[in-house]
Amino acid sequence: MPPPRERQLLVKAARLYYEEGRSQHEIAGALGVSRSSVSRMLTAARERGIVQIRINDPTGRDLELEGGLTERFGLRDCRVAGSHSGERPLPRVGDLGARWLMENLRPGRRIGVSWAHGVRAVVQHVPDEGGLDVEVLPLVGGLSSVDSAVTGEELARELAGRLGGRFRRLPAPALLTSVAGRDILLAEPSIRDTLDAARRAHVAVVGIGSFGVGSSAALVRTLELTDDELEEFRAAAPVGEVCARFFDASGNPVPGPVDDRVLGISLDGLAGIPAVAGVAAGLEKVAGVLGALRTGVLDVLICDRSLGRALLERD
Repeated sequence: MPPPRERQLLVKAARLYYEEGRSQHEIAGALGVSRSSVSRMLTAARERGIVQIRINDPTGRDLELEGGLTERFGLRDCRVAGSHSGERPLPRVGDLGARWLMENLRPGRRIGVSWAHGVRAVVQHVPDEGGLDVEVLPLVGGLSSVDSAVTGEELARELAGRLGGRFRRLPAPALLTSVAGRDILLAEPSIRDTLDAARRAHVAVVGIGSFGVGSSAALVRTLELTDDELEEFRAAAPVGEVCARFFDASGNPVPGPVDDRVLGISLDGLAGIPAVAGVAAGLEKVAGVLGALRTGVLDVLICDRSLGRALLERD
């Protein structure tokens, strides 16, 4: 423990700096010491527990984990939501996703959105203030097999309403039961033009699914695959999907009967968008998110702490 007089001097310097907002130059004059001495005194005050700095981050981000994920997967940005015991992580992830989106929007930009509960959580946390001249585009058709509130077109409509921008419709299902049916719809000018515009988006927010979990499982059921087609699909070992485009654990696209019947942007088309943010929450998404990170499509990851830690452990 420092001598009482030295401790009192450290306390006085700390009060002048942290409570009164004095500069180090001003403190040096008040105490009759050099400016470098003031700097050393403030450092000593922190080291000896006289000053305890507490940062209150209202967004609840895990900055250390964000840095680890960014470095490991070569991301441009990462947002990781902290969580409390018993708390659902998705609302916090949605809030961080909305904050990221608002930081990256400018007038005149085009925003692509996929479907899924994660994307809906982002949209619901976007401030309903309007006044932003943007265009919102669905990246994939509607999904009759899942909750209609999470389809791309509905989310595009709601996001455009909150931002005060415009949106385009994509009046077609995401999945068809035949390649011929998909090709007929892709030949329609209104559908073709919307998907072409989506490929030219400046920013995209996409959900990440894990194979066999939740809505991703419903996608495969919708296709009414034959036994041979289902066997071929499973033989490719899909682990997850983005915009109904499946990939394996190494991030390679899974071609074949499922991919051939999707009406939406391809993984290559998605990779061409300058800033693509993937949104996911929950440990059940580990395999899917890990595969998505290896596709090279994602520039940004927005997830919860438990999922982020599991990604680093599994990679």
